[in-house]
Formats: sequence, structure tokens, C-alpha cells
Amino acid sequence: MSKNWLSDFEYEDGAFLVKKTGHYVPANFSLFTDILAWMSFYTLAQGWRLWHFARGHRAPRIAFLPDEPRPWYFIWPVMHAAGALVEKDISKADVVFHFDDSTHSTCQATGAAPNAKFINFNCTDVSKSYVSDAFTKVAGYELSVDPKTYTGLMVEKSEINAAHDGRIVQGPIIPVEGKSYQRLVNNEVEGEMVQDLRTTIVAGEPTIVFRKRRPTKRRFANENAEVRMQFPQDCFSADELNLIRAFVREIGLDWGGVDVLRDAETGKIFIVDANKTDMGPPIALPLGQKLRSTRLMARKFAASYAPKIRG
Repeated sequence: MSKNWLSDFEYEDGAFLVKKTGHYVPANFSLFTDILAWMSFYTLAQGWRLWHFARGHRAPRIAFLPDEPRPWYFIWPVMHAAGALVEKDISKADVVFHFDDSTHSTCQATGAAPNAKFINFNCTDVSKSYVSDAFTKVAGYELSVDPKTYTGLMVEKSEINAAHDGRIVQGPIIPVEGKSYQRLVNNEVEGEMVQDLRTTIVAGEPTIVFRKRRPTKRRFANENAEVRMQFPQDCFSADELNLIRAFVREIGLDWGGVDVLRDAETGKIFIVDANKTDMGPPIALPLGQKLRSTRLMARKFAASYAPKIRG
């Protein structure tokens, strides 16, 4: 795997441009502290890698197409905790992973072994409109709204992946090209906070939930005041878990994360976003829970994709 990670970024006018997605990350003190927190976790994840190397344990060999994950993507520490290796030769890979940050993406696994397992090759669209339509189809109730006719508060946000540019607007309004419009889900909790239930997916199964809270006034920021790890069955009913499973099947998501909001007024859940190349574990999660959640994800990953493989 290439170590030239800095080539993914370009510094412009006080911010770092993420070349793959086109987003800008402000170069401020918050970014600096996030990097320090991430580095402590990265160092320990490297320890997993060395431990498995010493044991000669390999489960499984993974080919990534068209890109290989950098260390800040969740699959990276999970892969090392599971004792897996990146395989450059697709014909020798036990698992072939479609890894692409783009909102719309397709990929062909030409030359893969007949018994190889595939991840996310059916997940070709994670635009906000597609996510909303897929959710409505499986849930039976609406998330998206028509901004020209809807009277009330709406969330306007970019169609593209990982933009974090949402804002609340009052409808009806003339829609902006490239934006999607969803009903405003009241996910406020005590303490003037909003709560997201970031649910990780492994082999199409809800595996870990990160309960993320931030001040209501920073509802759409990618900065959390508090993050705690929980299990899906402690956050969702059996019917709700089936809804999440149906949703990820609908969009073809084998591995990734979905953002689930629970409406305080109706009690219903809404899946408002999906990410097939999610980063993690979240920076604000305590280090011990970072390690535990990664090990649990690795255990599920190995059981799903390499139950009989040993080095």
C-alpha cells in the first residue's frame, strides 16, 4: 500500500483540499487535535498488524478496486485487527472490495478467483436523493420532500458524498441544482443536543452503533461533542433492525455506515445518509471504545468473509 498519504491532499488558502471528493477541511486547531487523537489509535492499530505478522496469521487476502484505503478509513484498522493482507494480484484475493469515495461509481472485478467474495460491487449510488428514495421504498414512509410544494422546515444538502453542508430552510422554495431536500427530522435530545445513530454494516448486517451527539446549533457539523459505542439491539427494535437490513440490501451496501435519526415526535427512525467508504472509528470516541469497536468489527468481518482461512 502506498505510504504517500499526503498526495491525497492539497493546501489552499488556509484549508486542505481532499482531491478525491473535492471537499475542503479548514486547517485550524480542531484539525490539529483530531490528528493527534487519531495518531494514538493509528499507532495501536499498527501493533495489531505486527502481532499478526509475527503469528503468521492471514485471514483473508483482500484486493481493493479501484483505490486502496488510507489508514483513516475504518476498513484499514479492521483489516489489521482481523489479520488480513492487501493483495495486489486480484486472482489471488479471497475478497475483492469495491472501494471508491465517489458518489456514483462502478467497477469490474475482472480476473477474480471463482471462489472470491465481493464487497460493495452492487453499491453504485450513494447520492442523497437515491438514499431517500431507497429508504421510502423499504420503510413505507417519506423522507424526501418536494421543495416547491412542501410547507415547513426542510434540510437542504448536497447530493455528493461526505459534503457535510446541510442547512435548514423554510419551504416552499425554488430548489437549487445539485441539492437534495429532506424533511427535518427532530433528533434533539436532552442538553440542547442532537443525536445521530451511526450504524456500521458488515456483510449487510448492523454490527456496531456509534451514538454521536453535538450541540443543536452545530447540527450538520462533522464534529461531535460526545460519542459512545453501543450495540444495534440496544438502539433499535427487531422491526427497525429489519428495516436497516432491507435498506442496505436495496442499495447494495455490504460494508459501510448508515446515519440513522430517531424522530422525537413520532419515534420513527429515518436513514438519512449512507457511506460505503466510512472513516472511523469516530475521533471523539474514547480510545478504549475505539479499540473494542474495531476488534468487534474485525471479528464480524473475519467470520463473514474468511471463516475457514488461516495463514
